Amino acid sequence: MPFDELGLSDKVLQAVSAAGYTEPTPIQAQAIPHVLARRDVLGIAQTGTGKTAAFTLPMLTLLEHGRARARMPRTLILEPTRELAAQVEENFDRYGVNHRLSVALLIGGVSFGDQDAKITRGVDVLIATPGRLLDHFERGKLLLSGVELLVIDEADRMLDMGFIPDIERIVKLVPFTRQTLFFSATMPPEIQRLADAFLHNPIRVEVARAASTATTITQRLVATGKEAHQKRATLRDLIRGASDLKNAIIFCNRKRDVAILHRSLLRHGFNAAALHGDMDQRARMAALDSFRTGETTLLVASDVAARGLDIPAVSHVFNYDVPHHAEDYVHRIGRTGRAGRSGEAFTLVAPGDEKSLAAIEKLIGQQIPWEGPNVSELGERPVSDERRSRHGRRGERESRRSEGARQSPARPARREKVEHQETERAEAPQQASPRRIREDRSPRRDRSESSKSRRSGQDREHGETDRPVVGLGDHVPAFLLRSVATKRTRGSSE
Repeated sequence: MPFDELGLSDKVLQAVSAAGYTEPTPIQAQAIPHVLARRDVLGIAQTGTGKTAAFTLPMLTLLEHGRARARMPRTLILEPTRELAAQVEENFDRYGVNHRLSVALLIGGVSFGDQDAKITRGVDVLIATPGRLLDHFERGKLLLSGVELLVIDEADRMLDMGFIPDIERIVKLVPFTRQTLFFSATMPPEIQRLADAFLHNPIRVEVARAASTATTITQRLVATGKEAHQKRATLRDLIRGASDLKNAIIFCNRKRDVAILHRSLLRHGFNAAALHGDMDQRARMAALDSFRTGETTLLVASDVAARGLDIPAVSHVFNYDVPHHAEDYVHRIGRTGRAGRSGEAFTLVAPGDEKSLAAIEKLIGQQIPWEGPNVSELGERPVSDERRSRHGRRGERESRRSEGARQSPARPARREKVEHQETERAEAPQQASPRRIREDRSPRRDRSESSKSRRSGQDREHGETDRPVVGLGDHVPAFLLRSVATKRTRGSSE
């Protein structure tokens, strides 16, 4: 079915044709007619199937009639991350070239002043992350009573990031008579509950089994050691040995590992950039732009890059860590093999990752083959000569540390030295303690010289050198020696 049979306006069809698209994807072909008919839609499709255009194109057609009012947007699109929100704005800029619609983007990392100015002039399309949207609402700069169409995109990612309470609050602020479009790549029970609460008699559009992976992606598991340096060495070997690698995204579970792995790849001569949630917005967009344009070959990222980013020509995906949530695996490897292209995905599996791997294989309904031996067959890897020469003394210390941990007996030379020192201390004459020597040499003394000599003379007479002090010692303050008169109680005997 071509685009001109879906009911889109002429302006939208011209923009789609100018972008080079002639045939809609399955989710676009099924969802667009229902959106134009003002029905609620529940869309379920794997990542990379064109969900963004499935609601962008009909929204442009519906917004051709009417005008925006100050601080009251006509439509609202909620996205879990800044990158996804910026990508949706790019879709409106691309397909809305023939429209005179105002689009505002409310995301963190940008000043409130510029965003307030756009809202005040009136916007037809408001694209926002939940936190920044509520910030504007609480400051009295935004009214949601005029929203005619609400889009909740990547709902399962909203759940993972803890945005569901914010989403529930926002839904209560928009009119009850709104049209709602709800899109998600997976449909866990929590998301199904939200869909039942937010949607009214929805049309369910499901073009692929929930949590399935694209057939164009070749998936492999690679066994590696548990130590960080072993995983980094395995990853470097994979990158160097990968066939037809044009660019690749490397996913880590933690932001700290993203920074460490990025620095390691740069040290070994790779062209890499980093992307994680703790970076400011300008640095995040710069890293994405350099990767999209081909200036950077490798993008080391956290799961902030796993959802919805439209980078169509990614040839490889490397999972440096096995994801904790099985659904994240589907989204990660979905960055490759998009729009019918072929892609390859490699996942590094270390001892202890077996439980997470089993959950992934259960979710996708297939066994992922191993590239080489599996993790149970992998033995201890020796430290390579290349790594020893690269790191010098540091590499030698790390290798000796692992060997020394297995040698329980102490070194004989050190044991003899310790025993010799203990013998010398036992045979040496008794001397004053170092603490007393330091006190005698100290220029500041609380006691007078006469009291010091008198006290030391008393100690010598009684043979009590360095005796321990109990309580207040020999000195008792005078106020403790005074008698205390107690008040006699009534009725006491004489």
